[in-house]
Amino acid sequence: MEAYLVTDRHLASDEFLVRLIHRASEAGIDRIQIREKDLGGRALMRLVREAMEVVEGRRATLLVNDRLDVALSASAHGVHLGREGLPADVARQIAGDDLIIGASAHSMDEALEAQERGADYLFIGPVFPTPSKAAFGEPLGVPKLESILRRVKIPAYAIGGVTPERLATLRNLPLTGVAMISAFVRAPSVADLVQQVHERRWS
Repeated sequence: MEAYLVTDRHLASDEFLVRLIHRASEAGIDRIQIREKDLGGRALMRLVREAMEVVEGRRATLLVNDRLDVALSASAHGVHLGREGLPADVARQIAGDDLIIGASAHSMDEALEAQERGADYLFIGPVFPTPSKAAFGEPLGVPKLESILRRVKIPAYAIGGVTPERLATLRNLPLTGVAMISAFVRAPSVADLVQQVHERRWS
């Protein structure tokens, strides 16, 4: 199972965020998404370039939330498109085949549309209640998540309120991985959390 870190410096500080990226990369995290929607282009570019230096030579692929221009300019590995961002097929026309393109889906229709438009992977959620995803309405819950997973054919990650305590409820689902925001910030050990996800040590 893959571990996916999504950043939010408002949960800590700019300095902590950079340390978190370092720790996650050293722990063998699979993917990191820079999701700092309120940063201007220059500041975001600096952060992404710094993060790219951190992950160089490591397992992690680095993606930028929505800002395709920044992802391309900073030579990031990919871009993650929210529902208000570019459609995946349009982003592909601009970026070419080498860039990883992820997309968010909050329903069956949105998941199938993103897949049809050529997204490489999906975020599906929010699965559980969480302040960071409150704008997207009621959480899907595990049964709806499972029904979507049974229909999509591209890799999919559960997101939204995913915590170490809730991992067990996702144990038997055909997920590629889990994406977490606050769980990584609050983790006593980022390395232990990454290993827990990788090894499916979900009690």
